[in-house]
Amino acid sequence: MKDFLDILHHEFELPLSNPVLVFALILLIILVSPIALKRLNIPGIIVLIISGIVIGPYGFGILEQSSAIDLFSTIGLLYIMFIAGLELDMNQFKANKNKSFLFGFFTFIMPLAIGFPVCFYLLGFDFNASFLTASMFATHTLLTYPIVSKMKVSKNEAVAITVGGTILTDTAVLIILAVIMGNHEGTLNMAFWQRLIISLSIFSAIIFLVVPRIAKWFFTQMENEKHSHYIFVLSVVFIAAFMAELAGVEPIIGAFLAGLGLNRLIPHSSALMNRIEFIGNSLFIPFFLISVGMLVDVSVIFSGPMALIVAATLSVVALFGKWLAAFFTQLVFKYSGSQRKVIFGLSSGHAAATLAVIIVGFNAGIIEENILNGTIILILVTSIVATLATERAAKKMAEEARELSAVDVKNSEAYKSESILLPIANIRNFDKLLEFAILIKDKSSPNPISILSVVPNNEEAEVNIARATEKLEDFVKQASAAETNVNILAAVDHNVAAGIARKSKEIIADLIILGWPTQKGLMDKLIGKKMERIISATSKTSFVTYFDRPLATHKRIFIIAPPLAEKENGFDLWIRKIDLLAKELSVSVLVNCTSETASEIKKKIRDLKSDSPFEYRKFSAWEDFLILGKDMLEDDIVVLVSARKGSISFQSVLPTIPAKLEKYFFDKSRIIIYP
Repeated sequence: MKDFLDILHHEFELPLSNPVLVFALILLIILVSPIALKRLNIPGIIVLIISGIVIGPYGFGILEQSSAIDLFSTIGLLYIMFIAGLELDMNQFKANKNKSFLFGFFTFIMPLAIGFPVCFYLLGFDFNASFLTASMFATHTLLTYPIVSKMKVSKNEAVAITVGGTILTDTAVLIILAVIMGNHEGTLNMAFWQRLIISLSIFSAIIFLVVPRIAKWFFTQMENEKHSHYIFVLSVVFIAAFMAELAGVEPIIGAFLAGLGLNRLIPHSSALMNRIEFIGNSLFIPFFLISVGMLVDVSVIFSGPMALIVAATLSVVALFGKWLAAFFTQLVFKYSGSQRKVIFGLSSGHAAATLAVIIVGFNAGIIEENILNGTIILILVTSIVATLATERAAKKMAEEARELSAVDVKNSEAYKSESILLPIANIRNFDKLLEFAILIKDKSSPNPISILSVVPNNEEAEVNIARATEKLEDFVKQASAAETNVNILAAVDHNVAAGIARKSKEIIADLIILGWPTQKGLMDKLIGKKMERIISATSKTSFVTYFDRPLATHKRIFIIAPPLAEKENGFDLWIRKIDLLAKELSVSVLVNCTSETASEIKKKIRDLKSDSPFEYRKFSAWEDFLILGKDMLEDDIVVLVSARKGSISFQSVLPTIPAKLEKYFFDKSRIIIYP
């Protein structure tokens, strides 16, 4: 018994050293603390930081800084930066890149311009210490990005330019750090600049030119190995972070750029994206926030008046500089009050880059202990202020977005309850069909995607239904991984087309997504028979699809629309779905149509307030349809907007085009839309 008590005492001796117990304690904090303090309306981020203070070496000393803590903390920080780059709407970023540069300039120069005189003249630091401390004010860590992501406002323009500005400010500050260190060590010469420029150029080329090609090849070759996709992505992040260090900048820059490099290859509604966010938000990011709290030494407040003065001055200057940058950004771009607050909230948090600058400066003897202690308090203060500001602003922006949606989008209630039907013909290629449906599904609709299997009405009908249901279970798991509900349906009918038409009416389907016939050369027969029977048996908008590669590896949507396509009832629906697909895949859209149709499409895109890049080319030579082949790219999704017989936009050439697409463009992904 005594031996057991001795072992127990040893295991619980502070600080805890058993890695299993340490990990269990941190998981317990991640689980319990946000739930326990939820009723007090304290944001989860603040709770985790305070928890880190309590259990850390400067609190009750339950845990100490160790290699394991540092490892998970680093992973969490890199994860935040990676997700920020991954979730960035690239179409929106390209459209607003000048705004990102201007905000980056504001949020860099204003804290620097305010901070240097304060440190040099008011606090009496020397030039190197003043400039290094002032540059620290310009940095910001996206501590509160998980809040805007959770509130579903990460696609807002104000969020996009703030995330874009982060990379500019942190890169500039870390280059300043390298310059000051070079100046302090006497190595600031031409060779220093040559080495820095060359290494950063090589690193950027690898991230934006080599990595996407490798990722595209990997996702194509290992399409069915879903578990390996996540490991591959994680490997890219940490290799990029390490390469950034070799290039002379902080690893966070590498992680962010890795997110940008993989952005287009990981659709925002995909199962892979869901896995990345789930693991990060559940484990790595909370671990990082707890580790930030463990750095805070509250006792420095009581170490003397100078420590208090420095801490208060640093905190006020840091917050005021970021607020001023957000204010000028609001004035220039005419943003709302909530957008200004979310810019301030996202950019006012200090942690990683701030610590990197100050600790390097302290170790080199450039700055004194009071600045180091003041910076620790600064991290705590700015973390709390940034969290409160971001949470309030994000809630307000989410409410404004819902109000705008209710006012601007016609039939919004109908959109929110949309229903998609996927009749299954060939289970072998069904995963791409389901992925496509998940990407274009309206995220506000509570209705599941309905997968339908029509079995012959004979004595084996019940057995066939059971077999079909069993085969579809894997696809239910695929949809669940993307947090999309799927409903498996079965219909018993002598006629497949009649069964699909009847079921589409029963579930009030808005959209039917069909797979392309798998045997080449059958398109003439099938479109004339089975497909035509399905399409003519229902008035629902129907998509007939074929994808020869993973959806994320495409680079453009190539649309061919007939004259008067804008007069069809399903015009609004297919425009919304193409726009949603373009956003998910971060691709451009080229529309070949008449000037009248182009004008109506432009109007619909304006109504949707979309940032998707649409281009238009005049086309009316339908008898010479194949001439369009010279404008198609290898990675295009070719979309033909067809029409049912008797409809306004129908013309005799339309039924012959699917066979031409299959014959002459067999290596292209293609969609035929029947509004």
